[in-house]
Amino acid sequence: MTTATNAGVASGSNDQAKDGLYKKVFWRIMPFLMLCYVIAYLDRVNVGFAKLQMSVDLGFSETVFGLGAGLFFIGYFLFEVPSNILMHKVGARVWIARIMITWGLLSAVFMFVETPTQFYVLRFLLGLAEAGFYPGIIMYLTYWFPSHRRAKVIAVFMSGIPVAGILGNPLSGWIMDAFHGSSGMEGWQWMFLIEAIPAVLIGLATLFYLDNDVKSAKWLSDDEKKVLQADIDGDQKGKESAHGFGAIVKDGRVWLMCLIYFAFVMGQYGLTLWMPTLVKATGVVGNLQIGLLSAIPFGCAIVAMNLIGRSADRMRERRWHLVVPALMGCVGFIGAAVFADNTAISIASLSLAAAGVLTCAPLFWSLPTSFLSGAAAAVGIAAINSVGNLAGFVSPYLIGYFKDLTKSNATGMYMLAVMLVVGAIATLVTKPSVVNK
Repeated sequence: MTTATNAGVASGSNDQAKDGLYKKVFWRIMPFLMLCYVIAYLDRVNVGFAKLQMSVDLGFSETVFGLGAGLFFIGYFLFEVPSNILMHKVGARVWIARIMITWGLLSAVFMFVETPTQFYVLRFLLGLAEAGFYPGIIMYLTYWFPSHRRAKVIAVFMSGIPVAGILGNPLSGWIMDAFHGSSGMEGWQWMFLIEAIPAVLIGLATLFYLDNDVKSAKWLSDDEKKVLQADIDGDQKGKESAHGFGAIVKDGRVWLMCLIYFAFVMGQYGLTLWMPTLVKATGVVGNLQIGLLSAIPFGCAIVAMNLIGRSADRMRERRWHLVVPALMGCVGFIGAAVFADNTAISIASLSLAAAGVLTCAPLFWSLPTSFLSGAAAAVGIAAINSVGNLAGFVSPYLIGYFKDLTKSNATGMYMLAVMLVVGAIATLVTKPSVVNK
């Protein structure tokens, strides 16, 4: 009895020590990565806020704006797999820095846009520049955390999306109002310039702060490195090691992941790119006021995505933890469409939609990373993210097209609701034995 008790105490002590080690890793890399993602997402979707002035000043229709916003994801799609493969070869530190500096410079150039063609070209180039950042970070986290600790970590990282909304929307509105007309420039031009600067600065900081993997981390002792590397190596056993693109294409599980992610991304970008327009349509006046109200749904999303992410890791269950928020998003979009002229109910509905769709993305990545690792993960994650993010092109374009066609946002909201149901059904098709780890 005494021996068994001592073994239990020793095991408990080891678990506590390991938890403490992972907390050390978490606090070293996650705040920085989250900051990077806040800046990345802000520069990706601030065009949605710029639209409030930009479309009027430049005479852009809803369809022109939707097409331009979506072209980002065509460039993103084309370069994402090559970008992730390059990061796997040259290391995260240099490659992530390159991505951030490039997209920061391009974001600033948007202040010179005058024609739809210029808008289209720059959005496409911005997608090329940023391609590989998000899937690169997802792959990077597999270097540090085993799969059963990953849903919570990815949820924290992806909290950058709602944080970008909470901070970025009011900031964008304030910049556009406060700087409008200064030095002969419009408010939206100042917004693109000012919000591009942090990307370049943080990109440079990445070169000095980020480590490529556990082995290169000088802030870990040799014993700590051994513990972490043993966990990572053990987590890779039994996962796919084939890394050829042909092998990935032939894997039916990867295509199912593409479908699920496509459905969820439809909802994500429908929400984040059109949120200011949806809030304004309820009768709200003033860019700052629109920004402040737009921040509310993102605040709800932060709470939901972290609570559900923790629950998924604790229960080691993935499918229903994805299905429930997907259906929440569906109900939220329907409510936003039905009560489009009521500000209070619309904000409540958009809050439910945001809590649902923004929770889906971080939890989704616990599915493919449960059966892909190493070089297979580099190709597989990038391939899934590339195909899935084509929804970032389809979603804003169709919403803009339907808005021009029907003079209402309702049709676009119903479309997003249907896509979330499709994603939920596809998630339930996934075998629990594959992903509940």
